[in-house]
Amino acid sequence: MQKPTKFRRLWYQTRLLFSASSAQPQSQFFHPSILDANACISSIKQCQTLKSLKTLHACMLRSHFHLQLDLFFITNLISQYASLGSITNAYSLFSSVSHFADLFLWNVMIRIFVDNLQFDRSLQLYTQMRELAIQPDNYTFPFVLKACGCLGHIEFGVKVHKHILDSGYQSDVFVGNSLVAMYGKCGRVDICRQVFDGMPERNVVTWSSMTGAYAQNGCHEEGLLLFKQMLNEGIRPNRVVILNVMACVCRESEADDVCRVVVGNGLDLDQSLQNAAMLMYARCGRMNMARRFFDGILDKDLVSWTSMIEAYAQADLSLEALELFTQMILQQIILDSITFLSVIRACSSLASLQQARVVHGIIIRGCFENQLALATAVVDLYVKCGSLVYARKVFDRMKVKNVISWSTMISGYGMHGHGREALYLFDQMKASIKPDHITFVSILSACSHAGLIDEGWECFSSMLRDFGVTPRPEHYACMVDMLGRAGKLIEAKEFIERMPVRPNAGVWGALLGACRIHSSVELAEMAAKAVFDLDAENPGRYVILSNIYASSGKRTEADRIRALMKRMGIRKITGHTVIEIKNKAYTFVAGDTSQPQTDLIYSELAKLMDRIRREGYIPDLNFALHDVEEETKEEMLYVHSEKLAIVFGLLNSGAGSVIRIKKNLRVCGDCHTATKFISKVTGREIIVRDAHRFHHFKDGTCSCRDYW
Repeated sequence: MQKPTKFRRLWYQTRLLFSASSAQPQSQFFHPSILDANACISSIKQCQTLKSLKTLHACMLRSHFHLQLDLFFITNLISQYASLGSITNAYSLFSSVSHFADLFLWNVMIRIFVDNLQFDRSLQLYTQMRELAIQPDNYTFPFVLKACGCLGHIEFGVKVHKHILDSGYQSDVFVGNSLVAMYGKCGRVDICRQVFDGMPERNVVTWSSMTGAYAQNGCHEEGLLLFKQMLNEGIRPNRVVILNVMACVCRESEADDVCRVVVGNGLDLDQSLQNAAMLMYARCGRMNMARRFFDGILDKDLVSWTSMIEAYAQADLSLEALELFTQMILQQIILDSITFLSVIRACSSLASLQQARVVHGIIIRGCFENQLALATAVVDLYVKCGSLVYARKVFDRMKVKNVISWSTMISGYGMHGHGREALYLFDQMKASIKPDHITFVSILSACSHAGLIDEGWECFSSMLRDFGVTPRPEHYACMVDMLGRAGKLIEAKEFIERMPVRPNAGVWGALLGACRIHSSVELAEMAAKAVFDLDAENPGRYVILSNIYASSGKRTEADRIRALMKRMGIRKITGHTVIEIKNKAYTFVAGDTSQPQTDLIYSELAKLMDRIRREGYIPDLNFALHDVEEETKEEMLYVHSEKLAIVFGLLNSGAGSVIRIKKNLRVCGDCHTATKFISKVTGREIIVRDAHRFHHFKDGTCSCRDYW
């Protein structure tokens, strides 16, 4: 005779249980003994597949076991259905008995929805529960608050907070912890801290929730101060607190202090902490320490590899990130979308079209191309590598597009100076999806770069009128930039004065930049005064004002600004240009003599400058603002990093190939003019990516039409 399987034995036991129950009086049938109840619950929990549970459930019903009258068994069945992945069956069973005002049953169903990331349904169930006058308790609120936090639904969260106060559960430590976490996820750190300070009892989870809120919202100093307060109160941190604090650290001394706390409290520096330590030291500029942590992990998991790649990407060490990515592939580490996002970030910084195509190919072969976030990142990658053609191909092939996808492609057209194409795509987007505040930054920036004033005004006016999007400071900055570029400086100033919110540094900075383009000294002084009060340590603002003074012949004022920078310890960002040749990146600075081909580069540069002079190029000495002789100024212009990189590209790339360079600052005006002539005399297309946009030079013209 065949030995019964585990499920068959379970089925037989259940039949025996129900047979014994049916022989009892009716009153006992509805109230099984403790032994019978335990056996029944055990039978339910032993079901390891959905099929076995459904079979057992059917068996109970066929055996005349009145499930609908015993919530104890119903609740366990619902939980087991959910644990086996069938939320539909769980909810169907719950719906059949939801008229019972059993709080435990409702809590179980709410928790099931939250645990399975169906946050909207959990909030709907909570609302329905209150409509039925079923009063929530300290087990209900944490799950509902978690749903609010994950959805970022601050309005609902505030209502739940009021219900907590009305119910008298505000002193419960678990409810308080959930409130702190919810407000933190919704970005309301101020209320978060109020709840934290008002809690009569705190545990380590309370502190981890509060440090997490600070870390999530970029309040790094506050997070570190809270950590010190925690230590001073003698509370031993757990690994979650340490992970949160590591995300707040930006200075090397702080990083060392955190590591000492880990060791001093006997916490194991497990793999998750080592991964976090990599990113922490990378943010502090200590890539050697970050790499030491990485190399010290004997059995590296995917998170370890991805964390180190991300650390390199954040430190702008793109080649090192890509080299590590190559090692991952050689070691046959299974990749995921998060790894690819870090690799894409590195490629975007490098602006290498060749590397972008290689990474995209790996994504396609790994069958990741249909993941929305990854496909959108690839679109952005191609945009930043100077290829709108490839970007648009990926965009058009996306089966699903969200507001970020549309905004990314619109922004790409704007960065490349194709304002009309951006507007056309914006119109297409509006027919299928509602634009958000990011979309409007993209389209307003596109209008600004293309000089589309009327269209920009219409887009700005439609924000609140047609889409209910309230303009933010970044939208006002785009409008000031658009008006300023067009020479409408007084109109830009009046626009700022009419703003319903206080102008920030971005708004005044846009006006200051426009004053540089149009050499408006008086207005520049006003804008500079405002921006210095708001952003005193940004070197770019001082350099712009100094250059405006110098180009207007006000050497004394220019020198005064430079002296002010020196007194304040503010250093000008050194301009550099990067070019990639045969998978290797070369970085040039003005007057660079560190490259192996230096003599050849300068020899060819002299010949090239002579050729474009004969074509009509005249050096713009306004971009050599040093107090030196005219001849020396011209020589200084010749050795700007852009020109050196272009000549290096001409020497080392194939005939007819596109030369791609990346400048970390705004491209020099004289270099912009020179590059147009270089593209004409050499017959080469040259693509320049600077800090703000792309310039495509071909046959003596630029895609920006000299409007930048």
